[in-house]
Amino acid sequence: MLPRHVQRLGRDCIAHWNGSQILALNSPGSGCMRWAGHYPWASFPLPAPVDFSANWRLPLFFGPWRQVQNSNWQLDNFTQSSCFHLPNPSMKSEGEEPLTKKRRLSGQHDTSTPEEETNFPHQKEALCLSVAQNEEKHSSKKGTVKRHWEYFCQYSRTMKVFENKETDQSNTESEAKFDFTVMSYNILSQNLLEDNSHLYKHCRQRLLIWTYRFPNILQEIKQLDADVLCLQEVQEDHYRTEIKSRLESLGYHCEYKMRTGRKPDGCAICFKTSKFSLISSNPVEFFRHDIPLLDRDNVGLVLLLQPRFHCKTNAAICIANTHLLYNPRRGDIKLTQLAMLLAEIASVAPQKDGTFCPIIICGDFNSVPGSPLYRFIKEGKLNYEGLAIGKVSGQEQFPRGQRILSIPIWPKKLGISQNCVYEIKQQQKEENAEEKLEAAKLDNTQEIVIASEKLSSKLQHHFKLSSVYSHYFPETGIPEVTTCHSRSAVTVDYIFYSAANDDTAAQPGAEDSFHGGLKLLGRLALLTEKDLWTINGLPNENNSSDHLPLLAEFRLIER
Repeated sequence: MLPRHVQRLGRDCIAHWNGSQILALNSPGSGCMRWAGHYPWASFPLPAPVDFSANWRLPLFFGPWRQVQNSNWQLDNFTQSSCFHLPNPSMKSEGEEPLTKKRRLSGQHDTSTPEEETNFPHQKEALCLSVAQNEEKHSSKKGTVKRHWEYFCQYSRTMKVFENKETDQSNTESEAKFDFTVMSYNILSQNLLEDNSHLYKHCRQRLLIWTYRFPNILQEIKQLDADVLCLQEVQEDHYRTEIKSRLESLGYHCEYKMRTGRKPDGCAICFKTSKFSLISSNPVEFFRHDIPLLDRDNVGLVLLLQPRFHCKTNAAICIANTHLLYNPRRGDIKLTQLAMLLAEIASVAPQKDGTFCPIIICGDFNSVPGSPLYRFIKEGKLNYEGLAIGKVSGQEQFPRGQRILSIPIWPKKLGISQNCVYEIKQQQKEENAEEKLEAAKLDNTQEIVIASEKLSSKLQHHFKLSSVYSHYFPETGIPEVTTCHSRSAVTVDYIFYSAANDDTAAQPGAEDSFHGGLKLLGRLALLTEKDLWTINGLPNENNSSDHLPLLAEFRLIER
């Protein structure tokens, strides 16, 4: 037992979430965002982002477990607020709660946010993210933890699909605009749930049955109504017998890639046929029988989609979805899998003018914000010389994988360069570069060769990518959470996108190598670990995955 003053110190260091924080954008530059909560529609200056090297957090408090007292939870604005339902706050017995979770605060009634008050005519209708499967759930009053929509600088949903140039007079006539939403959601494969039951000791068994879970998951998808779904851990038999048909009845076309090993789940990308048509579907298998490093069965999927609207040129959008290896001690495999996905994107996304079409990469990357793998995605470069294999993903505070990454990480016969493109295309680029350098001086050529040799421990990619989410609440530094179960509550799910030049939510720095780009209009806010444990973590009675769905709204800007 710790001294009383130490326990008090631990409790006092926790800032209660009041539901009204404004998330930091990923750019320190100027801009603004509008908060779709109870604040008036005012603009706020962008706070400086919090740069943490990893997604670590202090324990919520020191001291003994305090039993949550029964209370009369009220359902705030049920039909017009984005919310999670709270299960019964009283437990049947203390034994139902795992030891790692016996640290919840007793002041859980402070987690509900004020009611939304806005007269903004174009605000997206807020959604309820939970499912009432029968009348008993409707009749019982429960508290809520709301997920608000956050809008960036300008009105969202003011325009749908643009049919002609005269539809929008607010911007220049050289721009055609197309608004759409993208969801990334790890829906938790039933087989993986049953194989890792120790992660769900906090859940009542009846909540973990697929026949209970699937209606909840489907209802979330219906209510969020995204134009593009990127789903991970989609079990093949469930996809074949019910998931695909139910999504097709909602107007989606579905593409699916199952893992290559014994685990019968995979990744799916589903899009509304009213908004897009399919140009190409490109599955990526990360297993290579001839390369010992690549002995894992993870996969990716890359789609090239054509928006259904009229514009001067043929616009296209590249959507990628993946679920990287979990093992925290195999950062070499994670980086190689990521390089394979980026190489496939680089082969699919080029346009006739040599630029890339807009790109969105979704998935469960099993890496935390600030980790080397995360920084590589956002910054486009990584010098991995001397990097320990267990530090690549940042999943462990004290990583057990101490072996240093080899140089190069993957063998040459994989056919992918350190620039994360297929070697054939890299050779073509080098040949073109050699032709241009024929007239150059010999010493300059030698300098170029020497410089290329020095880049052997440096990974690069050619995409200018930003993250939809900021990962930390700026006022407290408390991490956002995308997954929460008995062992962990961290961010591992992301939506990355290639930003247009005028996107205020984008990170600066990379050259504009894209044809137009994407403007982030809004996102569905994430929650903290404390918020999620007020609804007994994930999964719970109404939210049937151990991950939260990520949702963002974009505008395609083609110049």
